[in-house]
Amino acid sequence: MNKAVYPGSFDPITSGHLDIIKRASRFVDKLIVLVCTNPKKQSLFSIQKRVKMIENNILDLPNVEVNICQGLVVDFLKVKDIELIIRGLRAISDFEEEFKMALMNQKLKEDTETIMLVAKGKYQYLSSSAVKEVAQFNGCIKDLVPKNVEQELKNKF
Repeated sequence: MNKAVYPGSFDPITSGHLDIIKRASRFVDKLIVLVCTNPKKQSLFSIQKRVKMIENNILDLPNVEVNICQGLVVDFLKVKDIELIIRGLRAISDFEEEFKMALMNQKLKEDTETIMLVAKGKYQYLSSSAVKEVAQFNGCIKDLVPKNVEQELKNKF
């Protein structure tokens, strides 16, 4: 069985994230969306809330599950015997950081491979940070996030 992880903070999950999940799920037997803590970021939603928001949007994807990672992604890979990481690229500016992260993951776990899926044009500008900023000022986030996430953001702000 070929398995992969799609790691991220998903704070919150966006329509762009969901597009990557749906596309990546076609290429593997099992895709694990790995909700990670990021010490560089202050999260708006708890990790459990982020998991629930994702789970509510993958009900039609039987080969996708959601897990939590509060350490290094490669440590999760070792425990679950997984070699493949999926990442999304929105713009050239993402590439350098993703490239460095892929090399570090290979250093930490030699058999790790990273596949980068290019975001569809309609999602290339989209980020969780931008969505949170727009939502905070009561801007329209329709179609940027799933409906349940839109409601969660409205409740927060």
